[in-house]
This record gives sequence, C-alpha cells and structure tokens, in this order.
Amino acid sequence: MKQLLIFFAVLFTFSQIHSQENLPTDYLSKEFHKGRREAFRALMPANSVAVVFSYPERVFSKDVNYNYHQNPDMYYLTGYKEPDAVLLLFKEAQGAEKYNEILFVRERNASRETWTGRRIGVEGAKSKLGFTTVYNGNDFNAFAIDFSKFDKVIYDKIPTDLEGNKTGYDLFGLLQIFKSKAGITKENETSTDLFTKITNSLREIKTPEELDLMRKTVKLSCIAHNEVMKAVGPDMSENEADGIHAYVHRHYGAEGEGYPPIVGAGANGCILHYGENNSTKIDNQLLLMDVGSEYHGYSADVTRTIPANGKFTEEQKAIYQLVYDAQEEVFKLCKEGTPIQDLNTKSREIIAKGLIKLGIITDPKDARIYYPHGCSHFLGLDVHDKGNYMGNLKENMILTVEPGIYIPANSKCDKKWWNIGVRIEDDILIKKDSYENLSAESPRKWQDVEALAKQKSTFNEMKFPKI
Repeated sequence: MKQLLIFFAVLFTFSQIHSQENLPTDYLSKEFHKGRREAFRALMPANSVAVVFSYPERVFSKDVNYNYHQNPDMYYLTGYKEPDAVLLLFKEAQGAEKYNEILFVRERNASRETWTGRRIGVEGAKSKLGFTTVYNGNDFNAFAIDFSKFDKVIYDKIPTDLEGNKTGYDLFGLLQIFKSKAGITKENETSTDLFTKITNSLREIKTPEELDLMRKTVKLSCIAHNEVMKAVGPDMSENEADGIHAYVHRHYGAEGEGYPPIVGAGANGCILHYGENNSTKIDNQLLLMDVGSEYHGYSADVTRTIPANGKFTEEQKAIYQLVYDAQEEVFKLCKEGTPIQDLNTKSREIIAKGLIKLGIITDPKDARIYYPHGCSHFLGLDVHDKGNYMGNLKENMILTVEPGIYIPANSKCDKKWWNIGVRIEDDILIKKDSYENLSAESPRKWQDVEALAKQKSTFNEMKFPKI
C-alpha cells in the first residue's frame, strides 16, 4: 500500500509540475529555431559537426544561484532555456536514421522539479521544440560518435572556471566528455573563429519574428524612461528611479533587464558603467539612465539624460545639444551600404568641433578625453550583440547610436562644465535607403524632455510607510 501511495504521489507531482497555465503566447516558435539551425548548417563546411553548449549556472550566494540565463546561441538555435545541455549539428545526415541534429537535455526528475522548477525533458524537447532526436544528458557519454571522422569540429570557447556536481552529466561533465571524445586538450584546443564567423553572420541580421520582439522590448523600455522623466525630482534616489524601470518592464511581461542598469546622477553619470545606483538624492543634477528591458531573450538599450528639477541649466543644455547634434548627423548615415566604422568617425568629428567651440578643448584629438567610447554596437539577444563590425550596414541590422560627453570634476576645463555627463542612446533598425528609430517614443530634444518632465506620473501618487 505504501509503495502505491508513493507511486501516486510522484505521478501527482509530475502532473502538477508539467502543467502551467497563462504563459506568454509570443515566444519565438519552434519553426523559427529550426530555421536558424538550417541557416547555421548552410554555412558549415562539408563533413563538419557543430557542438553548442548551454551556459553554466552561477552562484549568487552560498547555496543560492542567480536566475538562470541561457547561452544566447543555444537559445537562438533551439529555444531550450535550461542548463546542462548540448546540441550537435551535422552538415550531412548521419547513420541509418539519417539524423542531422541531436539535442541532449536535463533528465526529468520529480523531486528536483519540486525544488527548482519544471524541466521539459526528452519528450518536451520533441513536442515543444520540434526535435526528432533527443536524449538525456547522461546518455552523452555512451553515445557513439567519432569526432575524428569529421574534417572540422566547430565549437565556441570552452569555459575553464567550472566546477562539477559529480553527476558526470552537468555542464562540466558534458564538456569533459566532449573534450575526451574529440581529443581536445589545452594544448591542441582549436580556434573558435569559424563558430564566431557563422553566428556573427546569422545574428547580425534580424528575422521578422525577431523584429517583433525587438520592437516590443524597445517600446516598453521607452515607456519606462518616460515614466521616470515624469516622476523624477531632486529628492528621488537613483535606486528609486531604477525601480520604476524594473516595475514597468515587468508590468509589460519582460523577464528583467538586458544588462545591469546604469542610473547615475551628477558625477555618477560621468562613470560609463556606473552600477551602484545608490545615491540617496539626485538633487538638482542631471540623471543619466542607461536601462533596457529583456523581453523573451531580446534586449533593448536606451539611454536618456534628464534634469532632476525638470529644467536644464545653460551649461547642461549646451552639452546635451552637442550630443543630440552628433546623434542626428550619425542617423543620416544609417542605411544599407554605409561602413559601420563611419558612424563612430562622424560622431567623433561632430563632438570634437562642438567641444572646441565651447572652449572645453583646443585639439580635436582631445575629444577622446570626454567621449571615450564607440558610437554603435549591434543589439539583439545580447545587449552587445554578435555581428561583423568591420563590414557595412545591411538591411534588418539593429544597432545603437549613442554618442556621449562626460566631464568629471577636476577636468582641465572651466569648472562650470564639471560633473556634467550626457549620453543619448537609440536603437536603430537599418533599412535599404533609410532607418527606423525603434526608441523614438521616448523624447530626445531637450525641449521635449522638459515638456514631459512637467507631466505627472502614476508613480508620483504612490505612498509608502516610513521606516
């Protein structure tokens, strides 16, 4: 009787874990991921195999992990969102079964799923992801494959900082098995250039399905920026402004942010990758907010710089207008055929001329002191997405345009410019003869920023108990 009760308890647990209602309906389809595998395979050389691993789980504190984030290449090619997995893609069909791909996944486990969440397992990978040949990860070691028969084994950089859980089929174990089967040692590990070349070429051009998600993630990020513009005041903290972004993102169904938010007031806005966001008062300073949501794997990247009291000073306005002008000039180049490096060159040219006119520098080369980063990067599954930066712009690429000027205290210029940090960043879809600013919904002109700042936000009415 006891054994029967245990059986039904396990059966009930599996059924409860496997069923989940009210999930989003706009995830990428299994047909999309299959199409990406076919596109990858088309770029592989004859008699080759590609091996793609999931990302590892990472420790947050002691025995607690960070929320898991899949390797974007694994997600792009499979739709699989769990750790401890490996994908094999073959250029030509293999074996009597004529398979050209195999996915090894985490085994279903009722007890573990009660603690750490649902697993789709072998059958789920077949029904939900559209794979025909799927095995559990613990089958990888016994699976008969002779990597030496292939002219090329294609794989990404192998991480070296992993610790295994001693099962032998976590990511550490899968990697060890692969290296053993493929005869890879530290001394003879081959270059990953081909894997990078293929994924760069694929991911730099967005499909219609990807464009739908990119438009959504950028739009909801713009809504968040606009809410902060309306709600901000000198007494607001950086952390509170950060929290408004997070709330709006999740309200619209985003899983989180595509990168650690940068919300810096005054001098903090002059730190390019400032991340503490812990100043308790913004005061009458500029607030630089570089924050973008991640929606179903796709990241926005939007930056707005706003005056906390709703009105730019003359010095702040002059720097802001210069950054805006540089952005406008770069936009004119955003069409198919433009060398990508021209975007950076043009932005530096405009900012150098402007800084000289304002008396902040005398030599154009010194513009790099106050504008130390590039103007553009690819955007998509990664905030700094894969792509070929030495090529030309192509239709359906998405890049940022983000000139900036940062003048920290004690800079070699008039003190009136100190602690002014301005960046304006927009997400640009390249078209044949023009561009689409996906983030146009959030105002950029200083006049429009000031006008929006006069409006009330829903967040202005929220009251919390004092502690």
